Amino acid sequence: MSLQKLSIATLQKVQGYVRQSLQLPELEDHPRAEAVSDGLDEIPEPSSLDGLGDLFRVGSTPDESVSIPNVNGRWFVSTVDAGRALTRLPIQLKAGLRLVTYLYRTEDVGQGATWAIPEQLSTTAQLEAALSAATDADNPPYPDGAMLKVMSGITGDRSVLSFVTASIVSRELQEFGCTGSRCDWSHHRFIATVPRQRDWKWRMTPPNDLQPKARLLPDGQAAVEFYTCRVVAPIGIYRHVDQYPAKGYMAKSKAQPEATVPVPVPSA
Repeated sequence: MSLQKLSIATLQKVQGYVRQSLQLPELEDHPRAEAVSDGLDEIPEPSSLDGLGDLFRVGSTPDESVSIPNVNGRWFVSTVDAGRALTRLPIQLKAGLRLVTYLYRTEDVGQGATWAIPEQLSTTAQLEAALSAATDADNPPYPDGAMLKVMSGITGDRSVLSFVTASIVSRELQEFGCTGSRCDWSHHRFIATVPRQRDWKWRMTPPNDLQPKARLLPDGQAAVEFYTCRVVAPIGIYRHVDQYPAKGYMAKSKAQPEATVPVPVPSA
């Protein structure tokens, strides 16, 4: 049995790399209410090859059957390859799979859904075919062949760092494309000590050690534990525990608030 502690800097470095890789184009993250229909001067110059996808979308005629960025509450297929976030990590997509992301936008709600699907089932026509069954933000498109859980499509070297990385990646992918009230994980910050700026009310005795750690078991199972501070109301200190099976990176996850900040009672 092997127990290894990790630094907050290590987790932050992994998270920073993943978030930098999962950047949505501006036109997908904040679609315009109306597409530009005329005037070449209004079409922005793409700053990179990735920007070409946005350029081709500008000027398109809105159509219920066409997957273009919109704020009308219609799901659309993102041009982002979320799999690039795994390029330099100790976990990878299984051979023959790719990650596909759908986005949903209104003026107030932003939601995303990322699936691992076989490459041969990821043509544009097949991905857009799933749009017809998507009704609202809570019912995203589910393309043919998609795995029920995206982490089922992940493999790795079974090292301590691979499990810690999987714990971060799973949370980042789950919230990829979400905005506003749909966000939760993005309000959490890794901690190794109790922040002193708050008068914490603990659920039980405060833990002696908040440093991130991982345990590898002889049978191949693993467990990852770390603490975060949620910095947006409801503010709290959370303990996260992920238990990994002997094969695969599909963890059983539990997040529990260990301390909260009492809400002041207004004076009469």
